[in-house]
Amino acid sequence: VQLQASGGGLVQPGGSLTLSCAASGKIFRINVMGWYRQGPGNQRELVATVTSGGTTTYGDFVKGRFTISREYAKNTVYLQMNDLKPEDTAVYYCNIRYTRYNFWGQGTLVTVSS
Repeated sequence: VQLQASGGGLVQPGGSLTLSCAASGKIFRINVMGWYRQGPGNQRELVATVTSGGTTTYGDFVKGRFTISREYAKNTVYLQMNDLKPEDTAVYYCNIRYTRYNFWGQGTLVTVSS
């Protein structure tokens, strides 16, 4: 399984970005796709996940600013991020897991700065 993430970049505080991640390969139909992030000096933390049944989970810091969605036919997951703050600066990693398998994408850098 491979994960290809895109959409990171530089954005001003209060701005928006959309990340996308496409999974390819042999993927079990019951799975969880999501995003995690790791900021400077921090541990990797949950941003958001969505199950194949559509159940979503968000990190506490999201507070309604981010929305995760997925396009099942394309095995693609999106993260719409609004009202970005400097503390959202991090490398964002795409993830898919099912049964005993857990796969990570290469990470995409999001920098929030004026």
